[in-house]
Amino acid sequence: MNDHYLKKIDRITAIITQLQSKPIVRAQDLAEKFEVSIRTIYRDIKTLENAGIPIIGEAGNGYSLMDGYKLPPVMFTKDEVLSFITAEKLMQHFSHESLGAHYKTAMEKLRSVLKYSDKKLLENIEKQIDIYNHYPKTEDYIKNIIPTILQSIAEKVQICIDYKTVDEKISTRTIEVVGVFFEFNYWYLIAYCTLRNDFRQFRVDRILKLNKTQNPFLQEYGQINDYRKNPNGNKTIVKLLVEKKIMPHLGNSKIYYGLTEEKETENGIELTFETEWISEGFPRWLITFTDYAKIIEPESLKTTMKELIEKISKNLSQYS
Repeated sequence: MNDHYLKKIDRITAIITQLQSKPIVRAQDLAEKFEVSIRTIYRDIKTLENAGIPIIGEAGNGYSLMDGYKLPPVMFTKDEVLSFITAEKLMQHFSHESLGAHYKTAMEKLRSVLKYSDKKLLENIEKQIDIYNHYPKTEDYIKNIIPTILQSIAEKVQICIDYKTVDEKISTRTIEVVGVFFEFNYWYLIAYCTLRNDFRQFRVDRILKLNKTQNPFLQEYGQINDYRKNPNGNKTIVKLLVEKKIMPHLGNSKIYYGLTEEKETENGIELTFETEWISEGFPRWLITFTDYAKIIEPESLKTTMKELIEKISKNLSQYS
């Protein structure tokens, strides 16, 4: 059997997996995934139909398996089996606690369908993989909080929350959640706030109380990344000119503080930020490399930095 037919068999097997895992599969998406032409995908679908697989749909609209039709269990490759244990280790360290228990039971079900040799492979290798996370885990006030939030997104219903702000004030909000994301060791949600009539970002571990209502969303929403790119309206634009040699030391911290653009110039790297922490957080971060940076804008940040440096100098003078 030549290489062409082996690739075709692998691709057709993978298409079956896609049909089992998704309600609708588009030929265009399959073509992009397997890096073949759409016409090739059409031929593969025809091959499956000729083999007796009841596929519903047609070119241009997408394909799905007939409701109720079950295919034999999918066999995993050795590389796929090894990827499971790596993913499990990552979930143990970085998963939110409300998701961890559900993932554990899902992994137990997955292990149960593996053949004996693959189970032994996992048993032998799992103690040879570890993830080191130096950040302390955050504690939530509500059990199963993220699954509840995800249910509200799926059902398109509002939730009511009591939220503790950064200055320890308690605010009650009714929100429509667009999505959740993990960044810098915290889980966040982006939602439309009916009180502010605007989109807001909330840290999950600061939610003190949550109730899923029966009230439907007031509008339709796009993907979460569409809203993460848009400022809330209370952010300040900051532009810095930074020496190239300090850039490797900034790492991901520049993203955390709202980096939106990084442009190389003759005099250094021009960084543009959108930050909500212009009064405290951003200046205190900037002080760590201020000898390698110039503030282009705003003028108010220059004043804040001068005051901060004077305060530091005054505190240090007591040691002289």
